[in-house]
Amino acid sequence: MARQTKNYFKKKISKYMQKKLVLLFMAIVLAFVFLVGNITYINASNGEKYTKVVLDQQQYNNRTIPFKRGDIVDRNGTKIATSERVYNVILDVKVMLSDDEYVEPTIKALKDCFEIEEEDIRKLIEDSPNSRYSILKKGVDYETAQKFEEIDNDEKNYPNVKGIWLEEDYVRKYPYNTLASDVIGFTVDGNVGSNGIEAAYNSILNGTDGREYGYLDENSTYERTVKEPDNGSTVVSTIDLQVQSIVEKYILEFNEKHKNGATTGEGSKNTAVIVMNPQNGEILAEASYPNYDLNQPRNLSKYYTEEELEEMSDEDKIDALNELWNNFCVSNTYEPGSTFKPFTIAAGLETGILTGEETYVCGGVMHVGDHDIHCSNRSGHGPQSLKRSLENSCNVALMQIGASLGAEEFCRYQKLFGFGEYTGIDLPGEGSTEGLLYTPENMDAASLATNSFGQNFNVTMTQMAASFCSLINGGDYYKPHVVKQIQNENGNVTENKDPILVKKTISKETSDILKDYMLGVVEEGTGASAAVEGYDVGGKTGTAEKLPRGNGKYLVSFIGYAPQENPQVVVYVVIDEPNVDQQASSSYATEMASGIMSEIFPYLGIEKASQEDGMQETSDQTQQ
Repeated sequence: MARQTKNYFKKKISKYMQKKLVLLFMAIVLAFVFLVGNITYINASNGEKYTKVVLDQQQYNNRTIPFKRGDIVDRNGTKIATSERVYNVILDVKVMLSDDEYVEPTIKALKDCFEIEEEDIRKLIEDSPNSRYSILKKGVDYETAQKFEEIDNDEKNYPNVKGIWLEEDYVRKYPYNTLASDVIGFTVDGNVGSNGIEAAYNSILNGTDGREYGYLDENSTYERTVKEPDNGSTVVSTIDLQVQSIVEKYILEFNEKHKNGATTGEGSKNTAVIVMNPQNGEILAEASYPNYDLNQPRNLSKYYTEEELEEMSDEDKIDALNELWNNFCVSNTYEPGSTFKPFTIAAGLETGILTGEETYVCGGVMHVGDHDIHCSNRSGHGPQSLKRSLENSCNVALMQIGASLGAEEFCRYQKLFGFGEYTGIDLPGEGSTEGLLYTPENMDAASLATNSFGQNFNVTMTQMAASFCSLINGGDYYKPHVVKQIQNENGNVTENKDPILVKKTISKETSDILKDYMLGVVEEGTGASAAVEGYDVGGKTGTAEKLPRGNGKYLVSFIGYAPQENPQVVVYVVIDEPNVDQQASSSYATEMASGIMSEIFPYLGIEKASQEDGMQETSDQTQQ
């Protein structure tokens, strides 16, 4: 009985185990089927991606092929920013250590060709004997790379050199160092644009890296797959290097001349110039001082002594660099002073408040509200026609014009001319002036009076230059810009940056009257020292007293153009706090403008005044 019971349980256990084995086998089969299906799905949907991941982990010459960042050129095709091919020295330590005979010849080659210290190499060997990719030196030039190729092939003097290879790379270079530094900008961390065109057109200048995959196939045969890089595009700027060079020469001369003036420091707090084509908004030159070397953008030694730099905190140095990199022409705001007076007169002519036949009497001061507001000539200009009031820059006449316009019309024309708004220039960091202008609701009589001659509101140089262009070209306001074309790496044009006509500001009739008045400013008025022999130059001077009033600090300026008929160039000069005893003289700006214009006019082919006009002027003066 006991034996029967025992056999019964044995049979039960056997059947149970058989069922478990069957279930286990089925589970394994199902898991295998699932795994095969999953692998098939992954391979179909993401096979290429995972293949690259595997290849990335292979140790068979898997490398990135860097793209070449596009050039920045001037309007004539001269390179002002370019990327030069260089090489990084890479050491495969594991290969070098694969045979004792390789070590010393390889170290010798690294010393002789690349001047890499032996102790640094031996430390790397000790610390990372299995390293397959160690960068020993960056930025090696082509000549040195060729020298290494000779050494690598020289079995007699350099036998058994193993594990060294050169990786291609690019370094950004600026052939003209400081020239147009505000406009061009520079790069950081390889191909990240900072400031200027480098930042504004970063995505266009950049390309896409290529890749080289080296691997062993299923037959252990070495295979090589190369995806070539897509290089960046070339940016053709509107800048003319010759004009830019002339502008920067005069800026530097002024600051060197006045460097040891009444106070310490540079020749001014800021000196800036914009040269612009009024017929299309193209900027031919743009510069401010202090400037910086684009190849060494963090070098402050030009403006600070070694002792001063040692005493500066890291935060102070960052502040100093940001100030140095700042583009005054685009980012800074200031009170324009009397260069704004033509805009007030233009508004009066357009609204019909002015006819051109008005006369004013200037006694040197005008009582407005609770304030006595003085003219630039405190003794008074006496009787003034509308034209003479602009030629003499008479504040009293302009305050009366402003009062006639009224706050609402004045503010409307300010906005029409683009003040208080972004110009949309294709450069980063444009200064905002929206909150620095009055509205009709908060503009009292005194504010209207001072605004009418360019005080108590702020502009940027770019705003003023673009708006002024519309005053003299017949009323067409063009968007200011510094880039005119995009080309691919083969020089084929892929995009034209055509001039953008934004709006109409004034009529041609008003524009012609203003040009006549501003020609008189240079021929008979406050801008006499801006004259250029042989050319009809019109323009307007500006002297703005800075806040707080009465501190003796001024911003002086001149904005001029030529020729009188169909103007082709505008030159705008701003000198912020010139380093002189008496800052309140626009002559510093007019003289600089005259020098610049005397050199760029012949180069640009600006038409000279006709002899008939000169003879007529002589006849008129004789009759007077």
